[in-house]
Amino acid sequence: MIVGFSFVLLLAVGMPIGFAIGLAGVIGIFSMGGGVTFLAIGPSKIFNGLNVFPFLAMPFFILAGEIMNSTGITGRLVKLAEVLVGRFRGGLAHTNMLASVFFAGLTGSATADAAAFGRTLVPAMVKQGYKRDYACAVTAAGSIIGPTIPPSGLMVVYGSLMGVSIGGLFAAGLLPGLVICIVCMGVIAIGGKRENLPKAERGATLGEIWQTFLSSITALLMPVIILGGILGGIVTPTEAASIAVAYALFIGVFVYRSLTFRDLYAMLVRTARITGVIFVIIAFASILGWWMSFERIPQAIAGSVLGLSENPYAVIAIIICILLVVGMVMDITAILIILGPVLVPLTEQIGLEPIHAGIIFVLALNISLMTPPVGACLFVLSSVTGEKIERISVKLAPFLVAEIIILFVFAFWEDAALMLPRALGFAP
Repeated sequence: MIVGFSFVLLLAVGMPIGFAIGLAGVIGIFSMGGGVTFLAIGPSKIFNGLNVFPFLAMPFFILAGEIMNSTGITGRLVKLAEVLVGRFRGGLAHTNMLASVFFAGLTGSATADAAAFGRTLVPAMVKQGYKRDYACAVTAAGSIIGPTIPPSGLMVVYGSLMGVSIGGLFAAGLLPGLVICIVCMGVIAIGGKRENLPKAERGATLGEIWQTFLSSITALLMPVIILGGILGGIVTPTEAASIAVAYALFIGVFVYRSLTFRDLYAMLVRTARITGVIFVIIAFASILGWWMSFERIPQAIAGSVLGLSENPYAVIAIIICILLVVGMVMDITAILIILGPVLVPLTEQIGLEPIHAGIIFVLALNISLMTPPVGACLFVLSSVTGEKIERISVKLAPFLVAEIIILFVFAFWEDAALMLPRALGFAP
């Protein structure tokens, strides 16, 4: 009880979540009665928490995304999406959603997607007659496609910590990501007249589509290289991430010739900051996780949930509700590290396939990125566009409901969730 209260109190006074987790873990160690003896184990736990080879993929994927974003790739992908779907009512909103799919293969980050499109597509949509809160809502809804379609930093963390195939998780994320895009485009189409969305005067010709495709092909090849290498068993996720950086550097320097050493330095600094924040959370969460295991808290929670119902569907629904509710008030990486060891044993007890359980966690936590009051994508869009979070949230409601329904469909329909992993040999 004192550990939980301390953690909430530290967050309330504004302490960064990584340090709040670490200090709560230290308090937990002292509450065990071991004092300095147990505390001396802390450094080894921190080191072991980060001494995971697949974690090396994260900074490489982040850096590759930074390079591709700064070299004008975003604009080319947006243009390609626009010539494909811009002819429909709400064409720029559809473009936003489809561009999120293209952009997902470059960064795997929802906040990077939200920031990039918040600076480019949202102003363009407003200029074309869209309400700014609606434009932000569309961007937020599409942003979670980024960490769902691989490469995904959250999948790397989950697979590394839970001992699940990262390649299998990548394969499992493809179909849900595409379904989210299609369903959200359906929501846009249904609400087109109600929102009075503008309609393009003419559609692109086949020649325009072909020319735009040719100009974008170097960008589209990057996710093909990454996914083809990983899913084909040619390279590990870490190796694929380093190849992605090399490819992005080559494109930026020799093809587009838009990358300078000054730009690269700024990108390296941003990559170090983002990676540092994530790794601090992972490192200090190792102490808290060790304390929770020592006190057998995961087993106690598992017993309590199974005491409510042993029906697998009911247990899955409970897990999803816990993730969605906690995700409204906490960073998703911290949630994964803290609740993963608590909730994953539940999925094992009800016989859930590990990759299936992983995609449920990833989808639920990704949705949390756009739920108030602390959804990261909402904060990014609000800061970039100046729109109020509450106004964005109201327009976001139909998209949020649709994506939660998609989450439950893939959670309850194992064959759909594991179709690609099984086809590629990652799941039985």
